[in-house]
Amino acid sequence: MGPTGNAKADRSGYLWLCGALALPAAALLLYAQTQAFTWDESFHLVAAQLIAAGRRPYLDFCFPQAPLNAYWNAGWMHVLGQSWRVPHAFAALFTIAAVLLTADFVLVRFPERSWRLGAAITAGLATLLNAMVFEYGPVAQAYGLCLLALAAGFRFTVGAVESRGWRLAGLAGLFAGVAAGSSLLTAAAAPVYLGWILFHHRAGNRWRKLLAYGVGTAIALAPVLRLFWLGPRQTWFNLAEYHLSFRKLYWPETTTHDLEILTSWIDSGQALFLGLLAIYGLVYVARRSSWSRDLKAEFYLCAWLTAALAIEAGLAHPTFPRYFLLAVPFASILAAAGLYAIATQLLGPGRVWAPVIGASLFLALGLGKSLYEENGVDWSSYQPIANKIDQVTPAHALVFADEPIYFLTRRTPPPGFEMSLTHRIQLPPAEEALLHIITEAEKKRRLQSGMFATAYSCDTDQLKNFGFDKLYRQHVVMDDCTIFWDWKK
Repeated sequence: MGPTGNAKADRSGYLWLCGALALPAAALLLYAQTQAFTWDESFHLVAAQLIAAGRRPYLDFCFPQAPLNAYWNAGWMHVLGQSWRVPHAFAALFTIAAVLLTADFVLVRFPERSWRLGAAITAGLATLLNAMVFEYGPVAQAYGLCLLALAAGFRFTVGAVESRGWRLAGLAGLFAGVAAGSSLLTAAAAPVYLGWILFHHRAGNRWRKLLAYGVGTAIALAPVLRLFWLGPRQTWFNLAEYHLSFRKLYWPETTTHDLEILTSWIDSGQALFLGLLAIYGLVYVARRSSWSRDLKAEFYLCAWLTAALAIEAGLAHPTFPRYFLLAVPFASILAAAGLYAIATQLLGPGRVWAPVIGASLFLALGLGKSLYEENGVDWSSYQPIANKIDQVTPAHALVFADEPIYFLTRRTPPPGFEMSLTHRIQLPPAEEALLHIITEAEKKRRLQSGMFATAYSCDTDQLKNFGFDKLYRQHVVMDDCTIFWDWKK
């Protein structure tokens, strides 16, 4: 993945590049350890907690996500302690590594020598300062690991076509499998990598590379394949059926929601800026540049990856803006070419730093605006609630709660409570038992049976319909949520 062809990066260029990215990278690490939070990461953390305790996803509890990231988090939390800060630190480092691989590609491969460093800084900051990357890359979900795996897969794919051996193709397949095994939102990248290697093959044996790519992918997906071997029905439900049939239960107006998300780029200065620069960069590379055919093909690969990942994210039903962050590194490479083309046309080839600094400031202001508009909820918001629950609940008693509380209190959720976004699913009783799913009615029945020493909820409708106040003698309200304890009966 080092310099190839005639494009050699000076050592000083690497130092300047790292220097330019150092401050925002440090800011990302600080953000990861303080304010980074999304509610959805809590069920990923609970899954990691359960895996660390010896339970298996799909077979022992419902977890409708690809499992590799949860296994990774479980391993490190087992070593370093069960704190959200551990997976946040690794996710932030993965995100930074993906940014460095993205910027390094431009530094190594950009053909205009006077613009190599400027274009590399542009690509790196366009990725790192992207609001979705910065806010969601360092959380405990799979975004950070996927960004790194996609960037590494891209670099190995580019190297594989020039190599006479099969190893780089195998590594490209390995990282494509790691990405897909961590989040199915990246699955579209795998056939793009493979197709590009086969179509642009220039050295060695094409079929050995095909075999190596397949073996690498299979190695990465071995945990998923093993789970499918042990429980095909459970694995199919968690990886496919849940997403195809049941996610929309929680978003009744799913089509309207998706249309709003897919047009939300109109209101995002960062998205417009990155998208327009990337499109202009692609047009420049294809129509106006005198770059070699092989070099153009590498930038076309960025376009194919951007399109494939964005289309897959758009087809998720429902979709969300953060899904599109997986395409940002590849769009950023094209955007660097677009900035170069516009700047040289308007200012001349010698004016590098004014447009680079201007673009960087615009991206930084966009990120600042997004961070300012956050709702202010983070893990520290839940910690006092978790502390109160621990205070009023015996050590081994059951708690009626949701994923953030189960994780912070380190209390194992009762069977069926591992993921709250499954309780509206209606299946035959035997299927529910096999898939470890319980309905809202069963949740209510269990609460009213007296099995929970303490109950917690922030849902106004649930508080009213489940009759918490009639079941417990004591309660306290904390941040619009209520904790109940001291069973009446």
